[in-house]
Amino acid sequence: MSKYIFADTFFLEGEVEGPGFLELKDGKFGDFSKNRPEVGAEIIDYAGHWIAPGLVDTHIHGFRNYDIMDIDFEGLNGISEGLLSCGVTSFLPTTLTSSTEILNNVIKMIGTHYTQVRGAKIKGIFLEGPFFTEKHRGAQNAKYFSDPSIELLKVWQKLSNDSIKKIAIAPERNGAAEFIEYAVGEKIAVALAHSEATYKKAKQAVENGASIFVHTFNGMSPLHHREPGMAGAAMNLKDVFAEIICDGHHVHPAAANILMNARGRDQTVMVTDCMMAGGMPEGNYQLGEFPVEVKAGAARIEGGSLAGSILQLKDAVKNVVDWGIATPEEAIYMASMAPAKSIGLDGECGKIAEGYAADFIVLNPDLDLIATHLNGVCRYHLRKEGVQ
Repeated sequence: MSKYIFADTFFLEGEVEGPGFLELKDGKFGDFSKNRPEVGAEIIDYAGHWIAPGLVDTHIHGFRNYDIMDIDFEGLNGISEGLLSCGVTSFLPTTLTSSTEILNNVIKMIGTHYTQVRGAKIKGIFLEGPFFTEKHRGAQNAKYFSDPSIELLKVWQKLSNDSIKKIAIAPERNGAAEFIEYAVGEKIAVALAHSEATYKKAKQAVENGASIFVHTFNGMSPLHHREPGMAGAAMNLKDVFAEIICDGHHVHPAAANILMNARGRDQTVMVTDCMMAGGMPEGNYQLGEFPVEVKAGAARIEGGSLAGSILQLKDAVKNVVDWGIATPEEAIYMASMAPAKSIGLDGECGKIAEGYAADFIVLNPDLDLIATHLNGVCRYHLRKEGVQ
């Protein structure tokens, strides 16, 4: 049986329409029409509101006091359910650099249980490390850094039940070219991060198949007019995606605007890099093995380096519009379709289109999240303050 969503504005694939009626049938999107459906049809009334695709977070370490590295399914499910309050309906649980034994166990836990989570859908795993270099290590533990290993990746992909969708490396490490070519051949998106690579080295990695720059400007060699570095590569190379954390702490709004103008808003991916303190009060937390203090909206390890964020993806959307550097349509795209495209999953999530799972969010005209629907069912509503 079909039911219909009525709202003022719909952010559909490639266009904004409304007011109108969006059909939901068997948990999937049907047709959109400006005409009222037949008499007697069930209509869910969101008059005065906007309907957008469920957001897709392709880089997130934790939420609501749970960390992916805890190797605990209940924690993984807690993150999944909590993300509905952020407007996120699909995500990649993201690991940190750690020992091979711990990474084996984390990857096996996610690979065994990822289809069992009850909230936002896990679309695969993002391995952030351990193939990095030290200068821009951030909150990654340098004692576990190593050169890329195809054999390790084979082990991890087997443990994950073939669910690894993205892996980050420093392109200057020995064996990077062969590793990138192998991973891309296995349909794993290769991202570049925590690196002091030159522009030339980053360009070579992209020519070998790397396609994503991780949290651009952070954890990478900066732009200089005589050596553009990783940051310059993220802005200038063709046919790549650039992640960015729009919390106002990681990147100045003007720098975010420069990236979006250079890269294009269709190839800019808003991520949170959120750690376990997301959705929690200020105080002391952990990011992997590092103690973290959350204060004044930022998470930092001892010494002051940023340690992920406490950003919620719905707030990144609102921030870039409030900063005047993106339209609502562009902001929503950068947090839904662009991330899905960056990992090759635009065929199953990130947009409102016929036949796709009816994962969508309801916003007011100020871009505040009102509700999150998963498979056509309302699972979070602001007035009810939680997951239903």
